[in-house]
Amino acid sequence: MEFNLLQYEVASRVATVTLNRPDKRNALNGQLVAELRQAFARAAAADDVKVIVLKGNGEAFCAGADLEYLQQLQQNTYDENLTDSRELMQLFREIYQLDKVVIAQVEGHAVAGGCGLVTVCDLSYAVPEAMMGYTEVKIGFIPALVAVFLVRKIGEGRARELLLTGRLVTAEKAARDGLITAVVPAGEMKEYVAKVAASLCNDASGNSLKVTKKLIGTVLDLPIQDGLEHAAELNAATRGHEDCKRGIAAFLHKEKLVW
Repeated sequence: MEFNLLQYEVASRVATVTLNRPDKRNALNGQLVAELRQAFARAAAADDVKVIVLKGNGEAFCAGADLEYLQQLQQNTYDENLTDSRELMQLFREIYQLDKVVIAQVEGHAVAGGCGLVTVCDLSYAVPEAMMGYTEVKIGFIPALVAVFLVRKIGEGRARELLLTGRLVTAEKAARDGLITAVVPAGEMKEYVAKVAASLCNDASGNSLKVTKKLIGTVLDLPIQDGLEHAAELNAATRGHEDCKRGIAAFLHKEKLVW
């Protein structure tokens, strides 16, 4: 599997997916969305991958939809646009529901669909200079797909502010609102994200990360009693997993366990 618009590499159980259209500010088009889906599918299936880092080459993380791509969409029929929209929908859903932790390393502006990519990642770190937001309403479009995830992530009130105004916000505000995990100075970003990824790889059970991510993604859809019952069932099932047995044994014997 070859990629033309992104780079894919694996080292120390971390797969790094890098958007590689710097001359287009890593803007999304049909081909890039398809390649992203392929890259995440490869990482999901790889036994030597535990964590995935998503980043971009050049000055921008991702500037949203490519201009030529937007022009083409205007010529599409409703059915063609629905099919195209579902491709991006699938990408967002696959990242959100992936069994492995996905980290966004945001070293430039993340706008519209680019900010959507940040939204569906599990953890996200941005440089202070990065501006983020969903500008769709300013061009007569709507931030439809990302709204489903953003409301879950930061709540209705903050989501309304970002989605209805269409304005870009600083990384500091994005962190305060819960859109991103933290702001990290540009000179420290590479090392910082590498340390987070290494900690996830070495200090946490892969099964525990998978089940916890799944629980977080489903519990809001359930009434509280159903959510608690689902959590109790997952709790019981996890206790019988080999990872839990190893982890408890190491804890009781005061042994350092490297996952």
